[in-house]
Amino acid sequence: MKIIIAILIFSIIIIFHELGHFLLAKANGIQVNEFSLGLGPTIIGFTKGETKYSLKLLPFGGACMMEGEDDSSDNPRAFPNKSVWARMSVVFAGPFFNFIMAFVFAFIIICCVGYDAPVINDVIDGYAAQEAGMQGGDTIVKLNGFHVHFYREVSSYSTFHYGEPVEVTYERDGQTYTTTLTPKLDEESGRYLYGFIGNSTYVKGNIAENALNALYEVRFWIYNTIQSLKMLFTGGASVNDLSGPVGIVKNMGDVYEETVASSGYFYAFLNMLYWGVLLSANLGVMNLLPLPALDGGRLVFLIVEAIRGKRVDPEKEGYVNLIGLALLLLLMFVVMFNDIRKLFI
Repeated sequence: MKIIIAILIFSIIIIFHELGHFLLAKANGIQVNEFSLGLGPTIIGFTKGETKYSLKLLPFGGACMMEGEDDSSDNPRAFPNKSVWARMSVVFAGPFFNFIMAFVFAFIIICCVGYDAPVINDVIDGYAAQEAGMQGGDTIVKLNGFHVHFYREVSSYSTFHYGEPVEVTYERDGQTYTTTLTPKLDEESGRYLYGFIGNSTYVKGNIAENALNALYEVRFWIYNTIQSLKMLFTGGASVNDLSGPVGIVKNMGDVYEETVASSGYFYAFLNMLYWGVLLSANLGVMNLLPLPALDGGRLVFLIVEAIRGKRVDPEKEGYVNLIGLALLLLLMFVVMFNDIRKLFI
């Protein structure tokens, strides 16, 4: 059951991404030949109007196949024959719909349980926060100019700026203060700490506040994804630290099973929504990377076309995308191999 639920959530996120492409294609008068969930051979499908809707064998991935998208077509409703701005809107819609889904899921979670306000419970003796005069009840507002809305952002920021001094802006009794903290190595844990004891209290707001915090939640996961990618390219993380569909489904299934056992089905449901926020925001960011075969790579070609006023040679664009797809498949193979290997470790 846990694996089925994880795959179902994964599939919903992917289909919503493809739905963004589909709806904007239809809105721009582009002919959609097939709209599918999954990859590989078709298990079941039906045709309505000009579009075939199908379910594929492998439950990962999906596609919105438009007329002329991968080859030439004289059809005036083919993708290449539409304006560059129409094509840009279709390509961008997929990642944008992922951000919309992440917002909706985050809004439901925050309405149910609230959010972790960035309020310090206490400070640790002998560490920078105490030495700077900070105390329990202080609300952290900024870290080096980075606006903080959740306590998780404090932990996240310290992870991505490990061991670095930080200028903290905080509020106490309506007054704003600023101080610089230099983290200190905790020999027992082997980690650098500022000396905060975290917040365990969740705050509930009204509908408007919940909607605003849902936006901040999406921003939080976009920030985490971008910073994680930076670590990957700067050597702070390796390919072995990545998880693909196999690893993600396993982790989601484990979380579901553990939450049901400890807290019940309602909180298991909220945890699955939380995974949905993480994955949907992550997929949106990853697809906007300016790499061939991704939506971001296609947008690069369209932006160049808009600037030049002339389309990039389709044959050259096709070669670039083919190379990018091959490299992407290779990366997916490596990540999937690591996922499967971890199952037996």
